Amino acid sequence: MNKKMIVISLGGSLIVPDEIDWKFLKQFKKIIETEIKKGCRFIIVTGGGKTARKYIEAGAKMGNIDSDDKDWIGIHSTRLNAHFMRTIFKKYAHPTINTNPYDLESFLKAKESILVAGGYRPGNSTDYISILLAKHFEIKKVVNLSNIDYVCDKDPKKYKDAKKIKEISWPDFQKIVGDKWDPGSNVPFDPVASKVAAKEGIEVAILNGKKLENFQKYLDGEKFVGTTIR
Repeated sequence: MNKKMIVISLGGSLIVPDEIDWKFLKQFKKIIETEIKKGCRFIIVTGGGKTARKYIEAGAKMGNIDSDDKDWIGIHSTRLNAHFMRTIFKKYAHPTINTNPYDLESFLKAKESILVAGGYRPGNSTDYISILLAKHFEIKKVVNLSNIDYVCDKDPKKYKDAKKIKEISWPDFQKIVGDKWDPGSNVPFDPVASKVAAKEGIEVAILNGKKLENFQKYLDGEKFVGTTIR
């Protein structure tokens, strides 16, 4: 294993905010390829983005969709994004994506610089998969790229007095997000994944992925804008 391996939980809102954001992906690709040339390896876990929401909304107009089916639509959206990610990084990526974090035989033997994973099954978010992969590869840091600058103590869209958090412990973070996963919930990091991260001593940094210069600072070990949970 290379001396530096990084797990990235790449939010679907960055890949498909409405349409596929190819301009963002082109810049993201450039950063990752530069880091590979420095000797880094990456595990990239992709979220679903607007694709899942569009399918769910369309289905709802024709009748009720139960939560299990909503979850599966989301899972297949993450897998579509994972295949796309593997395709754009084809020169460096392992030829297959992982869709089962409990079956890692080919991943653990892989020599490629990039491993890509998508969703697994209902009840498991891509945040959770990121933490499980970090655990299996004995990686103690995960970076979560989403569309927020910081975690706040309450929803900033609802409360004007919401305070930004730069650093927080897992127990305090769990007080904010609770302890159950809901596929429709809007939390900065999956509560179930948080439990595992706390138990395994894995640090998670939450950054606004749109600000790729800030992401570069994180990769370089410099001071960055975002929330660190440890």
